[in-house]
Amino acid sequence: MRNAIRLYVHWVDTFNRWVGRFAMRLIFVMGAIMLYAICSRLFLGKPVNWVMEMSQFLLMGYFMLGGAYALQLGSAVRMDLLYTRWSDRTRAAVDVVTIFALIFYLGVLLWGGIESTQYALEYGERRRGLWRPYMAPIKIVMVIGIVLMILQCTAFLIRDIARLRGKDI
Repeated sequence: MRNAIRLYVHWVDTFNRWVGRFAMRLIFVMGAIMLYAICSRLFLGKPVNWVMEMSQFLLMGYFMLGGAYALQLGSAVRMDLLYTRWSDRTRAAVDVVTIFALIFYLGVLLWGGIESTQYALEYGERRRGLWRPYMAPIKIVMVIGIVLMILQCTAFLIRDIARLRGKDI
């Protein structure tokens, strides 16, 4: 059982690191798309109407897919006023309590995201505007990002419980 738990934590960390590093590169794709739009407007005299929405979609993917990696790196906002002064066991105990609030919040987001994705797939929901792209792909990415954050939170929970028991994963 211990090996399965260690394998799970290792797999989640490795997978989220890989996805997060992929998501980091989306910012360059977004920059290239915006550069293309600028060049198209200035040099060819033809404005591109899909650039703004595509950039917003890429930014959403950047944030949602990179969220679990940001959690993993400790880039999330935390009140360090008291936290840094506590012992490792006290930090782990507080983290065990607070991680449930985060998992609940992410669970509600996942529930809403799944319902919204089902609606987009069932009715072929499109965004308003000139380009009118389908919304289902970005909503699927949103759901995947939320699932990855929930997996990372469970890995944190397992690590904190192990730390409370005096063991390290």
